[in-house]
Amino acid sequence: MRVRSGSRDIRTRLGVILSALLVFAGCANLPDSSAPQALGTLDKEPTSAGPPTPVAGREPDSLLRDFLQATADPTNHHQTARQYLTPEAASSWDDTAGTVIIEKQPDTLRESGTMDSTTYHVRAHKLGDLDADGSFRAATTSVEYRFDMTKVGGEWRIDELPAGVVIEDAAFTKSYRRYPLFFPNTAGSAVVPDLRWVALRKDQLAPRLLSMLQDGPEQTLAPAVRDMLSGAVTVHGPITKPNGDPEGAGVSPGGVQIDFTGASALDQHSRELLAGQVVLTLYGAEIFGPYFLTGDGKPLDDRFAASGWSQNDVSYLNPSVVHNKIGLHAVRDGSLVRVESGRPEVVPTPGYFGSAHNLQSVALSQDGQLVAAIADNGHPAPEPSRTLIIGSYDGNALFSLAQGTGFTRPSWTADGSAAWTVVDGDRVIRAVHDHATGNVAPQEVDISALLSVPVSVSDPAPRLPITELRISRSGARVALIAGGKVFVATVAQRADGQYALTSPLPVAATLSTSAVSLDWITEDSIVVIREGNVDPVERVDIDGFQPNPETSQNLTSPLRVVSASPDGQYIADARAVMQLQAAEPNSERIWREVPGLGPTATPVLPG
Repeated sequence: MRVRSGSRDIRTRLGVILSALLVFAGCANLPDSSAPQALGTLDKEPTSAGPPTPVAGREPDSLLRDFLQATADPTNHHQTARQYLTPEAASSWDDTAGTVIIEKQPDTLRESGTMDSTTYHVRAHKLGDLDADGSFRAATTSVEYRFDMTKVGGEWRIDELPAGVVIEDAAFTKSYRRYPLFFPNTAGSAVVPDLRWVALRKDQLAPRLLSMLQDGPEQTLAPAVRDMLSGAVTVHGPITKPNGDPEGAGVSPGGVQIDFTGASALDQHSRELLAGQVVLTLYGAEIFGPYFLTGDGKPLDDRFAASGWSQNDVSYLNPSVVHNKIGLHAVRDGSLVRVESGRPEVVPTPGYFGSAHNLQSVALSQDGQLVAAIADNGHPAPEPSRTLIIGSYDGNALFSLAQGTGFTRPSWTADGSAAWTVVDGDRVIRAVHDHATGNVAPQEVDISALLSVPVSVSDPAPRLPITELRISRSGARVALIAGGKVFVATVAQRADGQYALTSPLPVAATLSTSAVSLDWITEDSIVVIREGNVDPVERVDIDGFQPNPETSQNLTSPLRVVSASPDGQYIADARAVMQLQAAEPNSERIWREVPGLGPTATPVLPG
């Protein structure tokens, strides 16, 4: 017996295909209340039944499908899955060679066999790879694996199999949960989510998450963030309850206590970033506070020594909870207008932007003080016919920065320091705003890494033109549409102050039609609208795991532009600007028309 390697290792064997992904809700809503339970007994076991052990008398193809369910349990080096193998295969199977997630119900095709031995091929759509650090990387390929089987004591067992782990997606989502790790952005103004998949009991989760924080961000995100829990700052001792008892810490009510070696040497802002990184990570995993954080045995911040930190104390660092404070605007008939809250009234904004009639698209800064607009300058071909204009909301200060035959709609960073756009589909620029002087200057962004040749057909590079680009509220990532496909890339600032877009990851490559527009909903999810009438609105998480169709009730194709925030989404369709409120229950969510804007208007939210 041997365990296959080389050409039979887990890897892509067929060409690129498109696969239809299933709906998956990545984060459960927090319960409002729960039934009383004894202290120390909450959620100590997985919420779903574990993978099945071998069933006596199982036919070989059925046993093989059961095996692909059992591989979802990584406990003790996949001890459950090894029960489906012969003793020789169980002792030599290398389950560290990689993990592939495949679509449910793969084909199991018999190649040959006798009464006591047989060979099957498993053919399936590959959804992606799960890295050793728990990060998921989406893929769009077909894969095929060979399994040799033999009878042991009258029962079928797998005798030869590829190195690595193959898991059906339904079993994967039963055993694994996705949690966001949080890392501060390079400016120290916000935290950035780094999604990881973990299969652990609740009582093992808190130390594992802190260990993952200490190991640092996923490699592609590293240029855009920093880690306060690294280097000289480390977790000291076990996580305990506030009374110092480690039993049930992170599971029982009452909060947790964590000490950090080296944290007493941090300045005040760095301590707040450390607290934000830890508190938001634990809170996102439903490990609730209060969080008593100490540095070298002393309170990390005296303000929270008695009561502990709460999620609310660090929520200002989480851009996913930033709400729209300036209301809905729109570009209508070439002018920037404001939609009055609570009444069907649309009024022009003051100054130039409200009186112009040549605006093609507009972006507003988060505070509503700055405007970036693309205007039709009236120049005949072959001269550039579009101009990027940056100005104040009242229109008194205007800067004409760049010209081109086409621009993507601009996108502001959260602090209003720069507006990003793409010129002529192949040049990314930042309109850099100096808060001290009020001056604005264009800066080129290096996109050479964005367009590099991919390492495999399952990891395609973006193809020009870039028709949409939106920067996340943390400034760490951009979401973009290139060649009709959706990608998320990292924003890297170099030592010389220049910016580059790196590490593009396809996050909705399996969509069957071209993407038209997108925007950030939260820091870890985007909304995409695409061509066609079937599921034209999709919510996509930044790791690309199974796009989730949103309701399209009342929308009329073609859909033109989407603008989103944590509070809600707006889509310009063929007949109106439509609104979807985030606060409505999912069962009642439908798109409703925004009165007074008409069929050619496009919605504008801050960002």
